[in-house]
Amino acid sequence: MTFVFIFTTLAFGGAFIWALVNYVDQKNNVDAKVSSAVSVAVKDQQTRDADIYAKAEKEPTRAFVGPEDYGRLAFQYPKTWSLYEASDASKGGTYQAYLNPGGISPVSTTQQYALRVTIEDREYDAVINSYASLVKKGDLTSSSVTLGEQNGTRLDGSFSKDVSGSAVILKIRDKTVTLRTDARTFTDDFNALIATITFNK
Repeated sequence: MTFVFIFTTLAFGGAFIWALVNYVDQKNNVDAKVSSAVSVAVKDQQTRDADIYAKAEKEPTRAFVGPEDYGRLAFQYPKTWSLYEASDASKGGTYQAYLNPGGISPVSTTQQYALRVTIEDREYDAVINSYASLVKKGDLTSSSVTLGEQNGTRLDGSFSKDVSGSAVILKIRDKTVTLRTDARTFTDDFNALIATITFNK
């Protein structure tokens, strides 16, 4: 009887210890899973909040108004962007402006900007043809776009190894206008911006 009692006691004790260890292990795993789930939820919420804040920061928008003699191109752009006009339209020639969040870096062909605005005397077809080789290679895709009653061309893809974004090319009076964003990061802003374009016919 003593042997049976000792055996039974040891068996129950072993079972209790096993159950206790298993419970503690499960509790730790559950705590870890809950902690991980909470961390993911907090991070997702922070990302959503940051997106909402970033969008709110851009409102209300500012108005860009180009030179009167160049068709008075106008559109709305985020108030967090800075504007730099690189050329004086009063002297004729090509008009260029650059817009970017924060400050404007020194102008170069490799520097990425949220928006480049070019108004030039070149023929519309000549400007379009200057991208023909990139379209043929598949680096750019070309599609038609209509802004108001004005038809134009939209290009999306890689303009160079440093620049990958979108451009809209329009004929305004005797000028050709190109608006281009140099990074896909600004695609949503670019789409919103071109939807507000107005100009004198």
